[in-house]
Amino acid sequence: MRRKEVKPSELVEEAINRIENLNPQINAVIHKMYDPAKEAAKGDLPDGAFRGVPFLLKDLVAAYAGVPMRGGSRFYNDFVPDHDSELVKRYKAAGVCILGKTNTPEYGLMPVTEPELFGPSNNPWNLTRTTGGSSGGSAAAVAAGMVPLAHGNDGGGSIRIPASCCGLFGLKPTRGRNPLGPDFGEVWQGMACDHVLTRSVRDSAAMLDATAGPDIGALYYATPPSRPFLDEVGENPGKLRIAFTSKPFLPGVVHEDCIKSLEATVKLCQDLGHELVEAAPKIDGKDFARAFLTMVCGETRANIEEAEAFFGRKATFSDFEPSTWAVGLLGKQCTAAKFSRAIRLLQNSARQVGQFFENYDVLLTPTLAMPPVMTGALQPKGTEVLAMKILGRLNAGALINALAGIDALADKVFEFVPYTSVFNATGQPAMSVPLYWNDEGLPIGMHFVGRYGDEATLFRLAGQLEQAKPWFDRTPPICG
Repeated sequence: MRRKEVKPSELVEEAINRIENLNPQINAVIHKMYDPAKEAAKGDLPDGAFRGVPFLLKDLVAAYAGVPMRGGSRFYNDFVPDHDSELVKRYKAAGVCILGKTNTPEYGLMPVTEPELFGPSNNPWNLTRTTGGSSGGSAAAVAAGMVPLAHGNDGGGSIRIPASCCGLFGLKPTRGRNPLGPDFGEVWQGMACDHVLTRSVRDSAAMLDATAGPDIGALYYATPPSRPFLDEVGENPGKLRIAFTSKPFLPGVVHEDCIKSLEATVKLCQDLGHELVEAAPKIDGKDFARAFLTMVCGETRANIEEAEAFFGRKATFSDFEPSTWAVGLLGKQCTAAKFSRAIRLLQNSARQVGQFFENYDVLLTPTLAMPPVMTGALQPKGTEVLAMKILGRLNAGALINALAGIDALADKVFEFVPYTSVFNATGQPAMSVPLYWNDEGLPIGMHFVGRYGDEATLFRLAGQLEQAKPWFDRTPPICG
């Protein structure tokens, strides 16, 4: 683009061709915006870092005026925002041409992208495997080469999980680094934030430079960096003191492929001159999981009731997927005191983790407890679905709580993702780096966590890892 070897309109047409050719197989793009993108490419685009670059927007939280935003839910099927979110304004100012919206699970609740409304997204590395979630549509699109980067958000790992599953670089920024306005003060009690999934470290850093900073009315914001994040990529990180552990923070069993990949990453970091120490913050995994799911249940119920008020009609069981409705019913059973105690526990856990980082620059774990699982593996099965349907139609939240409740839900949800959500609670920056592939050719992401506000160290380390063990030219079987 800078050398004028290619025009924005040519890039947009190429991306459209790739989406049309590949999307029937991977189901990443659920709403096409070709005409606005073509118009933008022909016009006077802002001279930002990504001028003319094709881009996709996850269909959750980030509003684009005049374009439906469904969040994977039938209840929102006719919802069309009348304004751009501040983040979308900043994407446009960076010069990107937004070609469409990507697939997401309903309300972004699941760590896999398999909504009933649009069907599952399929992993370009193996079409039978999950893309991860909740930014799975964006991850699949970038991995397949439809676009070089795409928007995601992360409330419990939803950028890092699909980055691991799809062999991409995925950074969750520090809490408050990117704007959530004007529609949200915070999402999921401050657990969620937005950024992008990319193939290179460079692109992630450059886009964070383009979007970072508070917007009007922000409840909090991260301390501004001392220099652009892009300047950190390629800089020597120095000798870092890196703690590492394979032990899951939340209940779960870690697959041997993930442990082998962690061991290889430890050696790689040692060879690069870093000090590696086996250590981990002390967290009561069961209590944390219960508190996190209590927060999610309460927020889901609030979302449903807020949507009812906005649309002017009562939601019914048939408006939502059975599991979403069940989560909402659990939220309805949750008292204000119970919800508040859950938030306090999450905040206290964050304090404990913060103290741990007084002695370490970075913490290293696997991103996930398993390689990408089969599509459908984490969905409720047979009798579970039947019970949720019967009890859901009866609005029997108390009975759902008695039969299964939040503890059982927590055990199932966190079996696949026992590492990532802790750092949504702490607000620390964390990244999944695509350093390994197993014998089946499936990506295994490695998870690095930095101190609060210290994306700079992560970008330096990621750039060093990218040079030492390059992944950029590794492409999946389904690729443009």
